[in-house]
Amino acid sequence: MSKMFELSQAHVEWTRVPGYLDTAAIGLPPRSAVTRLQRRIDEWTTGRVKPADFDPEVDRCRELIADLVQVGVESVGIVSQASVGAGVVAASLPAGSLVLCAEEEFTSVLFPFMQDPRLEVVTVPLVEMLDQIDSDVDLVAVSAVQSSDGRVFDLDRLAGMSEELGFRTFVDTTQACGWLPVEASRFDVTVVHGYKWLCSPRGAGFMTVSPSSDWLRPIAPNWYAGHDPWSSIYGPPLRLADDARRFDLSPAWFSYSGAVEALEVIASIGVSSANSHSVGLANAFRGMLGLESADSAIVSIETSAGPALAAEGIHVSARAGRARFSFYVYNDMSDVEHAADVVLAAS
Repeated sequence: MSKMFELSQAHVEWTRVPGYLDTAAIGLPPRSAVTRLQRRIDEWTTGRVKPADFDPEVDRCRELIADLVQVGVESVGIVSQASVGAGVVAASLPAGSLVLCAEEEFTSVLFPFMQDPRLEVVTVPLVEMLDQIDSDVDLVAVSAVQSSDGRVFDLDRLAGMSEELGFRTFVDTTQACGWLPVEASRFDVTVVHGYKWLCSPRGAGFMTVSPSSDWLRPIAPNWYAGHDPWSSIYGPPLRLADDARRFDLSPAWFSYSGAVEALEVIASIGVSSANSHSVGLANAFRGMLGLESADSAIVSIETSAGPALAAEGIHVSARAGRARFSFYVYNDMSDVEHAADVVLAAS
């Protein structure tokens, strides 16, 4: 249990918000991210900022994400939303491709494939997905961690089956990156939006592309996707980057100003420490409620305690008819105990 408190220094990085158990909806920014973002806004207000001033921040974000998900920096593209990455994959698949997804999947993963009349999309319960993969499947699209209830997908088995059977993979890591180790190089494409567990402003998103994914094509090529963006602003010829930057969208500048500081903090903590702390707190909460331990920082329960939790200032989300609690590096045992007391009192 003592390992759960090794991140007490996190309270130096974040403004303490007792009872905030909703990182799966929106992460809290570290103080350094707020400070940098405010400085950028002040510079904007007084006309002291130029578009190119944001490039080093975007570049550093790309480096930090590459380290976080264990890929080379040349494999990281800049996107605005997870669905953008899914849309790239859907548009790039040959007509008639069979895409396998989970019935419970977050729709930003599902809809880009379902709306394409050229594709055949089959949905099955998440627990059956891996067993339903056969030689007819062309691509598996899945979240590393389910948004609704925090279930962790067996990415190791998925990667092994992909290598054996030859199907392609798209993995949304938005509910995983920050607390769950992710090895993105094992998959064709991954995406992550930074506003949850990466504690970044909404609009800072990332896409990783395997070097072998030459079948992918940019669906929104723009000046920032150029080999040299500032010389790719006008006129032909087409001159896109030859690495994952060819999928870049022109970045939401201020979002990346905040993201670079947030990602530096997450990197300094380390995924391993964040995992042991966050899952440890989640399991302590499960134990107090008489539930079995699990491997997720997210706990989803049926409870009538919603109004009581809100009255006590405990922030959670209602998802799929259940209450979703999410524990992260800025939480501690006082958050666990308070939430458990309220839930048990309402039982």
